[in-house]
Amino acid sequence: MVLSKIFPILRMHWFLLICGGLLSACAVGPDFKQPDAPKTSTYTEDALSNKLATAPGVPGGTDQEFVEGADIEAQWWELYKSPELDALIKKALEQNPNLGAADAALRAAQENVSAQIGAQYFPTIGLNGNAGREKLPAAAYGTNGPSAIYNLYNTSVNVSYKLDVFGGARRAVESAKAQAEYQKFKLEGAYLTLTANIVTGAIHEAALRAQMQATAEIMKAQQSLADVTEKQLKIGTANRVDLTSQQTLVANSQVDLYNYERNLAFARNQLAVYTGELPSNARITKFDLSTLHLPEKLPLTVPSSLVRQRPDVRAAEAQLKSTNALVGVATANLLPQFNITGAIGSEALTTAALFGPNAALWSIAGGIFQPLFQGGQLLAQRRGAMANYEQAVYQYQATVLGAFQEVADALRALETGAQALKAASDAERYSYETLDLVQQQYKLGTASYLAVLYYQNLYQQAKVKSVAAQAIRFSDTAALFAALGGGWWNRAGPAFQPKEIANKDQNETPRDN
Repeated sequence: MVLSKIFPILRMHWFLLICGGLLSACAVGPDFKQPDAPKTSTYTEDALSNKLATAPGVPGGTDQEFVEGADIEAQWWELYKSPELDALIKKALEQNPNLGAADAALRAAQENVSAQIGAQYFPTIGLNGNAGREKLPAAAYGTNGPSAIYNLYNTSVNVSYKLDVFGGARRAVESAKAQAEYQKFKLEGAYLTLTANIVTGAIHEAALRAQMQATAEIMKAQQSLADVTEKQLKIGTANRVDLTSQQTLVANSQVDLYNYERNLAFARNQLAVYTGELPSNARITKFDLSTLHLPEKLPLTVPSSLVRQRPDVRAAEAQLKSTNALVGVATANLLPQFNITGAIGSEALTTAALFGPNAALWSIAGGIFQPLFQGGQLLAQRRGAMANYEQAVYQYQATVLGAFQEVADALRALETGAQALKAASDAERYSYETLDLVQQQYKLGTASYLAVLYYQNLYQQAKVKSVAAQAIRFSDTAALFAALGGGWWNRAGPAFQPKEIANKDQNETPRDN
């Protein structure tokens, strides 16, 4: 008996879907059109040389060349050939909380798409049941007599469906899907930022360690010369100013060492946080520039493909698509709204008679609502939706311009960085040779102390600049890979790869029927 009552409802359900499909032939509002790629064939104002300058014999001084049109490996950081760096990034991909939050935001957006589809495309069907005991006076029936006391039982299946005549529902689902795309590319952007930051962070840690070591060696030489100067003071071949000047130099180098030590601790703490660990528990590997391999082949993506590879550009495009769809939603809200409702059930004075032949009841109704005046609310909402779309257009344009600027900056940085490393390497070598000669002459009494002091400062500056130039060469290479999109499209697995989710049992939700 219950099934015989539900079948008409199901038939009505399919009837409503068919009617909705026939009435929903078009959707109001502009259809989204993917923006065209910028019409340019180069990234920089002037042409680039395919091969970069080299500085043989120093870390980061090896050959590098651009390969136009080459694809980017998903794990591009493996080109540095550092197992320690690979392990650090793998750990971060499992534990970084920002990456985990972006992954959760994506899953929430995807579930919202399913919720929108269920809410917009399908009728709502509900089962109601009521049982009550009532007392009514006879006057309620227009008669005299005692009051009537009775029980009343009611069961019904209710169906409600909103016909998507003007496509407002489809635009709402389209916007939700675009928001899911937006979160997807925000996740890819977080993935790219995290991996690039760890690479550059490891390089920075190695550079600080190298600069600290170089400064310690220079200070040791300075202290040695201070000892010689003190002995010469005792025998009268040097004056007090010579000694105090050299001791000042040693003290300044000691200050530099403390600064490097502080910055090195900061760098290691930052790497620990990237991996989702407390600084006290991370046990970060000590990196060395000499053990890092500089990638020889540098991919140079075709400019027209950049906007399809950069996660931030794709996210801005998804936001553009979402706001475009919301213009259609706001437009549909101005037009007539069509609704169909139906119910079937039974009502009786006893539970035994509730499903009897004389207890059946049903209803079906259709309605139309045309907004006429709501204080300008709907028109203002549509104008606001159009303004939001215009804002998204400008934001997309700004994101594209920023993307091309980052690539252009990275390319120029690589070109000038290679030249700077060669010059810094030459300066370090020449300043060391000069200092060594002057120190020998000073010990023999044929050179003045001022000359030694001058060339010590010169060598210290050249040594530190050389180490910095080496690190910049490694970092600029990572910046190019990141600016070109990082190769996320070639990755096989998900961006976030957690070992386990904390409080998993608390995250379980009831099944939604």
